[in-house]
Amino acid sequence: MPFKGSCLCKTVTYEVDQLDMPIGHCHCTTCRKAHASAFATTAGVMRGHFRWTSGHDNLRAYESSPGKLRHFCSICGTHLVAERLAQPHVILRVPTLDDDPGLKPTMHIWTSQDVPWLTDKADLPRYPEWQPGR
Repeated sequence: MPFKGSCLCKTVTYEVDQLDMPIGHCHCTTCRKAHASAFATTAGVMRGHFRWTSGHDNLRAYESSPGKLRHFCSICGTHLVAERLAQPHVILRVPTLDDDPGLKPTMHIWTSQDVPWLTDKADLPRYPEWQPGR
């Protein structure tokens, strides 16, 4: 049974048959900037296991480094996949899955580009929703 995924506004949708590579958190500068986050959670999916199901005309691409295209929804800006055309897989942005893939991240990569003020310390308070008093 394929996993479904989509952008924030649900204009662009896709399906994947399986994740073909482990889930990892990428801390490189371009992922941090593109996702406005401390890291981007990704997994490789072979091209034959990935398909756009709607909204393909609303996709745009940005070449963030030579030969690497980042594909995003032109309406809401959600980054969905990245690719290098010579590679047999796309790099799926795992948080855009609507379904649980049943797998957990196995690694952090590009930690050499971490910035200290974005590091999540285990001793920070965690709240299921808003912090108390807000």
